[in-house]
Amino acid sequence: FKKVGPGQGMLSLGGLGKNRAKIYAQSEIGVTFNDVAGVDEAKVELQEVVEFLKQPKKFQNLGGRIPKGVLLVGPPGTGKTLLAKAVAGEAGVPFFSVSGSEFVEMFVGLGAARVRDLFAQAQEKAPCIIFVDELDALGKARGANPLGGHDEREQTLNQLLVEMDGFDPKKGVIIMAATNRPEILDPALLRPGRFDRQVLVDRPDIQGREAILKVHAKGVKLAPNVDLKVLAARTPGFVGADLANLINEGALLAARRNKAQVEMADLEEAIDRVVAGLEKKARVMSPQERERVAYHEAGHALVAASVPTADPVHKISIIPRGIAALGYTLQLPTEDRYLLTRSELLDRLAVLLGGRAAEQITFGEVSTGAQNDLQRAADIARRMVKEYGMSEGLGAVAFEPERRPLFLPGGDGLGLGGKAYSEETAREIDVEVKRIVDETERRAREILTRRDGDLEALAQRLLEKEVLEGQELRQLLGDPNPGHSRMGHE
Repeated sequence: FKKVGPGQGMLSLGGLGKNRAKIYAQSEIGVTFNDVAGVDEAKVELQEVVEFLKQPKKFQNLGGRIPKGVLLVGPPGTGKTLLAKAVAGEAGVPFFSVSGSEFVEMFVGLGAARVRDLFAQAQEKAPCIIFVDELDALGKARGANPLGGHDEREQTLNQLLVEMDGFDPKKGVIIMAATNRPEILDPALLRPGRFDRQVLVDRPDIQGREAILKVHAKGVKLAPNVDLKVLAARTPGFVGADLANLINEGALLAARRNKAQVEMADLEEAIDRVVAGLEKKARVMSPQERERVAYHEAGHALVAASVPTADPVHKISIIPRGIAALGYTLQLPTEDRYLLTRSELLDRLAVLLGGRAAEQITFGEVSTGAQNDLQRAADIARRMVKEYGMSEGLGAVAFEPERRPLFLPGGDGLGLGGKAYSEETAREIDVEVKRIVDETERRAREILTRRDGDLEALAQRLLEKEVLEGQELRQLLGDPNPGHSRMGHE
């Protein structure tokens, strides 16, 4: 062991209290509002922040106070970080970029020291923007620490609150932060005087998706047959990051096929890749398994074509894809939807259970292939009962007061306090969920029994061609109710 003299041991720790923010000069940012599409409302809101940074006197002369903080909230991949960079690029000011997790360390007091150092540097470079990505890593609501003692993360958060109160906004330092978990942030962060503004950066609608595709397609050689409007219609629920990935995957596919331009077929194949995963043509399935998968997917498609409010079926495939998918049925909405009625949810349930019903009718028993369908069906049914008050047995009561993630999928909705209802009610909820699923599966079986000839024809054609779409698919599906309206929803 090397002997260390007095004071020498601290030399290696000298840089620990320094913040790790990446500092970008205006020339290095290279991003403006022209590079951001599909989030027009957020851009309008942030345009005012640019004005604050460019002409602070204009607002101060009227007695207005420049907002100290702007919080960007929305699902992952919607362009929150890009928007923050665009604000700095438009205003022509330095941009300090740091992640919330970089403040939290094992050494006590280190996070607080880094916060102080960050704000000290920003004051020197003012006017400027401090951007904290993944703020939820740093700003979770404070509470009783289960391990006892003083939580280092809480100490860091306290220092952030002190710094936000202490600096003078007239100097032109604006704090921007991004999170996809606003519901877990400490209320003290969100009060006026700290993060004065919350800007929602949501999933883009169909026009927004088209605008985003145009931005990402700028440097790509597209064939004349590429229609970005059609691609936007076929990508409901996609965020900016998904659409950027889609254009890139299409370009890579075209390059692998030695094409001079990216064609529509390449981009449609890229959609399938992003949605369902990579094709696995080398995976050999037994004839019995292929047949079962064909009837399963045909069941989904026929029920979707038979119920009044289901999204139209665009494509059916029995080529294995991704980690676990042995086949898939792709439905595309005809418009963006934000509300769902009880009958629409029941139709969705019927489509999910159509594959399992087809297996039961054709083979007399079900397989493990319907596992994911059952999970999704049970989740919809449970939400109908617990959250939406759509249960005939339990009535218009919501049993979910706990906070769910607003922008992230999954989560059982249970807070720290557990469920807020009795065991008796929990049993009633389980009975009601089972009743809804059972009744819907019976409905799917009745539809497929009535259309057993169509089921047979569709499954056999799938076994021959492996992929069905377009006019041929529409003819095979038919339309037992030619007058019914098809309302698409995401």
